[in-house]
Amino acid sequence: METPSDHAPPRGRPRSFDRDVALDRAMELFWRQGYETTSIGDLTRALGIAPPSLYAAFGDKEHLFLRSIERYQELYAAFLPKALDEEPTGRQAIGRLLHEAACMMPGGERPPGCMVVLAAMNCSAPSENVRQALAALRSKSRDLIEARLRRAADEGELPAGTDPAILARYYSSVFQGLSIQARDGATADDLKAVADLALAAWPN
Repeated sequence: METPSDHAPPRGRPRSFDRDVALDRAMELFWRQGYETTSIGDLTRALGIAPPSLYAAFGDKEHLFLRSIERYQELYAAFLPKALDEEPTGRQAIGRLLHEAACMMPGGERPPGCMVVLAAMNCSAPSENVRQALAALRSKSRDLIEARLRRAADEGELPAGTDPAILARYYSSVFQGLSIQARDGATADDLKAVADLALAAWPN
């Protein structure tokens, strides 16, 4: 049950504090630098608030990161389920997914790559919760791909004996690889060429 205190601004928060703007800045910083290499000092400078205001608004660094991941999912990851849901065939769905990723991942105004793939690739033991949270999101994306491929199999689009789970792992690996290549400087054209090659591996 909500109480008046649920809506009261925490002590130490400046009047100019905009929670959504601050969250977007934190998201971009984590996306660009990664979870463990981003310090509280980095965050307070980027958000323009003092540590007490950060803790009051978002909790500790882990909670702020997990909220940033939610924000990333809302703003930048919706293309994945849309691609899988809106195309009439499984092959077209995978093709759209990979090509939209190839266009988005080089970044530009945003950091390159996928935040869910890159922000916590290597985590120490104290960051295990973060690693598990991102692994769960990657697994969920793979499950969505697998579900679409199972539908393709049921509709006769895939040859008998094709394992949708293995095929989903393949295309998930390509998707994640596009992210790493983008972080290393690959262009949209580079990534589109990889997407085309991966689509050519679609079972006939």
